[in-house]
Amino acid sequence: MKKSRLEAFTDGVIAVIITIMVLELKAPAEPTWPELLKSWPIFLSYILSFIYVGIYWNNHHHMLQLVKRINGKAMWANLFFLFCLSLLPFATAWLNEAHPHPALVPTIFYGFILFLTAVSWVPLSRSLIEANGGADCELAEALGSDWKGKSSIVIYAIAIVLAIYNPIISCMLYAVVAALWFVPDRRIESRLLDK
Repeated sequence: MKKSRLEAFTDGVIAVIITIMVLELKAPAEPTWPELLKSWPIFLSYILSFIYVGIYWNNHHHMLQLVKRINGKAMWANLFFLFCLSLLPFATAWLNEAHPHPALVPTIFYGFILFLTAVSWVPLSRSLIEANGGADCELAEALGSDWKGKSSIVIYAIAIVLAIYNPIISCMLYAVVAALWFVPDRRIESRLLDK
């Protein structure tokens, strides 16, 4: 099967996810700068979530540039990934309910959604590799051991546990993972430049 339909569907779902996130932003109660400044934690969590969606969109785009075919397994893996990612607007809105400081359960839930989305990336990439020739395909060679993906999952797990002691530290760790991925994956980009 060709990949174009999968790409178009994924782009559409991600556009809806971003739209839902921005619609969750509420205007300040009063039309003053101080009232707007009180909302800085909400804007910060929105920016972090927007960056996460952008990172996944960017990496999904790069990954699909190295594959020629998809199969039913890849389509279902992609749907599972999109399902996990689609929970991010809800998790972000709930995290914002307790501003100016993140509350324990919403912080854990936000981390769990990030963790689940990162885990969902594994079957997606593996199914794309399998559909394109296995370990010898270009995507498999580009991803290699995927230390960034594995490290992200570990950091999310640590952040979820640390939320019990200090939710702010957990949120900082979520931002660290975003910073780790902010630059497009050079393993794939370098192969795309060679073409």
